[in-house]
Amino acid sequence: MKKTHGPALRKERIVLAQCPDCNGMAVIKGVFYELPCGRCNASGWLSAVNGEPLPLEELVTQLGLRVRELEQQADRQRPPRTEGPSTQYETNNRRGAGGSNYTGD
Repeated sequence: MKKTHGPALRKERIVLAQCPDCNGMAVIKGVFYELPCGRCNASGWLSAVNGEPLPLEELVTQLGLRVRELEQQADRQRPPRTEGPSTQYETNNRRGAGGSNYTGD
């Protein structure tokens, strides 16, 4: 059954593209100093579908979703933490006298 009334249950992800005027830098070069880009509201991002700047509230949400997605992607690519013999040697196994560590040495 499809939802027809009220707000969406999940936030729709909007595809973002870099602003062609400022090349995603959020500022354009003025005569003497850098000025905020007027096309993208000084954010560096536009909607890829229609090329319009997003409202600031929507932009913050979309960038937050994108950051979370990239962090999850980086975590998946990070090699798993390996535990070698030194880790086992240093942890307390409570097999020694009085519950101390016994290494077998």
